[in-house]
Amino acid sequence: MTRSLTVVSAGLLLDRRLRRILAGAGYRLALRPPGPDGLIAAWGHGRTAARAVALARRTGAGLIRLEDAFLRSVRPGRSGAPPLGLLIDPHGVHYDPARPSLIERLALDDPLDDAHLLGRARDGIGRLKAENLSKYNDFDPACPPPPPGYVLVIDQLRGDAAIRHGGTGAAAFREMLVHAQLDHPRAPILIRRHPETRAGLRGGHFGPADAVGRVRLFDDPVSPWALLEGAIAVYTVSSLMGFEAVLAGHRPKVFGQPFYAGWGLTEDLGDPPGRRNRRLTAAQLFAASHILAPHWHDPCRDRPCSFEEAVDQLAAESRAWREDRRGHVALGMRLWKRRALQGFFGREQPLRFAADPARAAARARHTGRDLLIWAGAETEGLAPAAPGQTIRRVEDGFLRSRGLGAALVPPLSLIADPVGIHHDPTRPSALEALVAAGPPPGGRERAERLIARLTRTGVTKFSPPQGPLPDLPPGHRILVPGQVEDDASLRHGAGPVRSNRALLEAARRANPRAVLIYKPHPDVVAGLRPGALPEAGEIADLVLDGDDPATLIAAVDEVWTMTSTLGFEALIRGKPVTCLGAPFYAGWGLTRDLGPVPARRQARPGLAAFVHAALIAYPRYRDPVSGLPCPAEVVAERLAEGPVPAPGPGLRLLSKAQGALAGWAWVWR
Repeated sequence: MTRSLTVVSAGLLLDRRLRRILAGAGYRLALRPPGPDGLIAAWGHGRTAARAVALARRTGAGLIRLEDAFLRSVRPGRSGAPPLGLLIDPHGVHYDPARPSLIERLALDDPLDDAHLLGRARDGIGRLKAENLSKYNDFDPACPPPPPGYVLVIDQLRGDAAIRHGGTGAAAFREMLVHAQLDHPRAPILIRRHPETRAGLRGGHFGPADAVGRVRLFDDPVSPWALLEGAIAVYTVSSLMGFEAVLAGHRPKVFGQPFYAGWGLTEDLGDPPGRRNRRLTAAQLFAASHILAPHWHDPCRDRPCSFEEAVDQLAAESRAWREDRRGHVALGMRLWKRRALQGFFGREQPLRFAADPARAAARARHTGRDLLIWAGAETEGLAPAAPGQTIRRVEDGFLRSRGLGAALVPPLSLIADPVGIHHDPTRPSALEALVAAGPPPGGRERAERLIARLTRTGVTKFSPPQGPLPDLPPGHRILVPGQVEDDASLRHGAGPVRSNRALLEAARRANPRAVLIYKPHPDVVAGLRPGALPEAGEIADLVLDGDDPATLIAAVDEVWTMTSTLGFEALIRGKPVTCLGAPFYAGWGLTRDLGPVPARRQARPGLAAFVHAALIAYPRYRDPVSGLPCPAEVVAERLAEGPVPAPGPGLRLLSKAQGALAGWAWVWR
C-alpha cells in the first residue's frame, strides 16, 4: 500500500533518486498539506526540518525523518552524488540520542539471533574490509597508510547536525585530542579529517594550528580500513568511522553519543542514553544498522534491493572512480570501439586517444593520466611514462554482448588489466592474482548464484538467440570448438596443437569411438577472421556452425579445446574440459591439462571461487540502460532478457568492409 508523504523541501521533490527510493519503500511524495492521518518528511535535523516539525504539530500528522544510509556513494553528497539508500525513520534520527531511533529500537527489541541474518552481517563486514568500502569512497586503496603504531583521532564537520544534536559540541573535540595525547605520551597522533574537509567543501574542528609536535593532520586518500589496521587506539566523538573501528576490532574511546555507543562495544566517555541496556556483538549491531534499518536502491534496475546488491553496485562504482579518476590516454583503440570505451573509462575525465605509442606516453606523462592499450596492440618494451602511472591492457570480458564483437556489437564488459592480460600465459595477470587471493566473504555464494543464473538463462559470452539443436548422433559426444587462428590466446597460449585441424585430429586420436561435434568460431563462419576448416566433416561426425553454445554444451558429455572461452562456459555448466593449450581457466585443477600450463598457477580455487575471480572481480561492466558501472549480475540479466546495444546501420556497413580494410591500420586506429 502506498502512502502520501508531504514534503516541505523542493530538494526532496526534485531529486529523482530520493523519489525512487521512497517510492520503493511505499511512499508517494506530495506538496499538499497532510491530514491528521498523513505523514510529513523531514531531512534529519537539517535546515528545512524545523518547517516539517512545525507543520506536523499544526496538522497532527506523523513525522518521518530521512537520512543517508551508511554506504552512501563514491563522493560526498555535496558533490552531487545521489545516495544508494536511505534511513526512513518514524521514530527519530540515529545521531540524536534525545529519543530512540529506528536503529536503536531494532538493537533493543529485535532478537538479532537469526543465524542467516548474522551470517549476512559477518560476510558484509568482511566484504567492506576486503573491498575497501565505506560511506564515502573517494580514496585510493593503493595509497599507503603511515607506518603502524599511531593513535587515530577522527575529526568531523564543524556545525554538522550530528554534532549539534548529538549531545556534544566543539569542546568534545578538544577534550578528545587531549585524552589521546595523555593516554599515549609517545605515540604519533594522526587527526583524520572528514572527506568533505579534504575536498574543501566544509571545515572541521582541527586545523594547522593543532598539528604541533607529534600531532599531524592526515589528509592522504587512504582507505579508512587501512588506517584502522595500523592504529593502536582510536578516538572519536560520533563519526561513523568510529563504528568502522568497532568492526575492525577496536574498542574506540567515544566522546559523543552516536548510535553505536552504549552497547558494550566502545569505551564511552560521552554518557550514552541509559536505555541502551543491552550488550550486542558487532555483527548484531551491523545487522540492525546496515541490513534491517536501511532501504537500499538498485539504480541500474531502478528497484529496491538487498544490502548485498547495494554493496555490489557501490563496489562497481567505486572501482570505476578509483581506476579512472586521473583519466587515461588510450592507445590502439579502433574507431568503432571508442564510444563504448568512453562509456566505460571516460566518466570522470574524457579519454584522450592516440595512435602512436611514443606520443601516447608523452601525452600521459604531460597530463598525469594513465595509459589504456588494447591488449593486442601492445608493443614490446612499452613502459609507464612516469612514476605511479599505470598501464592497463584492455580486452573484452567474458559476458560481452548479444552478438559478435567482429560484427561491431558494443561490449557490456571490458577487462582493464594493470598486470598482464588473461589470454597471455607467458606472464602473470591480475586474474591470476585474484584467483590466488580467493573471493571476499560471501563471494563463493555470490558466484554460485551467478552460475545458476547463467545456466538457467543460457547466457554465454555472445549470447545468441537460443533454438533447438538438430538430432545428434547417439554415443559419447565431445564438443570441439574451433577458434580464430590468429587469436592472441592461441599466439601466446597454444602448445604443439595450434590449428583447428590439429585440434580435431588430436581429439579423434584420443577418442576414436566418440561422436565428435565440431563448432567453428562465429567470427570465422561470418568470414571476418581466419580459421576456416572446410574439411572438418572428414574428421568430425557433425559440424554445427549456427547453434546456441549453451544448448550445445548441455547436449554433450565433454569438451576438447585449445584455448577457447567456450571451454570456460562448459566448466560453468559442469562439463569435463580437456585443454591442449593454456587458457586462463587451465592449471587450477578444474580441467584436464595436456598443454603447457604455467607452473605459477598453484591455487586450487574450486569452480565457484574461480568464477568469482573471472566473472565478478576481473572485468568491469556497464549497464546499457542507466549507463552506470554495474555488477556482473546486472549484465547477465540484460543479456538474458533486457535491452542491449546493437550496431547501427553505419556500423553494420563498416562490419562488412572490415575484412577488406584489415590491412589499412590507419583506418581502424
